[in-house]
Amino acid sequence: MTFLELVSKRQSTRAYEINRLVEPEKLERCIEAVRLAPSACNAQPWKLIVVTDPELKNKVADAASAKWLRFNHFTKQAPVMVVIVREDPNFTSKLGTVLKDKPYTIMDVGIAAEHFCLQAADEGLGTCIMGWFDEPRVKQLLGIPVKKRAELIITVGYPAKAGIRQKIRKTKEQICSYNRYL
Repeated sequence: MTFLELVSKRQSTRAYEINRLVEPEKLERCIEAVRLAPSACNAQPWKLIVVTDPELKNKVADAASAKWLRFNHFTKQAPVMVVIVREDPNFTSKLGTVLKDKPYTIMDVGIAAEHFCLQAADEGLGTCIMGWFDEPRVKQLLGIPVKKRAELIITVGYPAKAGIRQKIRKTKEQICSYNRYL
């Protein structure tokens, strides 16, 4: 498939086949996609924690589910959860962050997450990137050091429903102009 076909195929999955595990080789290719992701000054400021143990995964899922706002109630269905921890940048990336007032490590984590999700889509897997979760609880469950940030959680599994939802997106004219801001 072409890259645009892959991008069209990738969507946030919020319902998974409950008893279908993800093959380790597919997870390994998703991890390799992250390893190859670009980053500012080649800092690679991420660490993945792949949670496959069902009991631990359910505890992380509980930490990602906001009962009173009804967010992320699908998380226990996913057989795998991947937590992306933001690591410290290298010197040049850190210097660039200070001099340009741009959070390069956050951008890099986003790029890495999407690399994972695009590879997962190519593997026939569904994913959902989540930023809403109880970070202190996730850090405690996974032994993440206090000074580190658990930035994102990605649920991974086989979608319960086949097919691609219609994407509702802004028009090209709403998101792009040439040569000046319009």
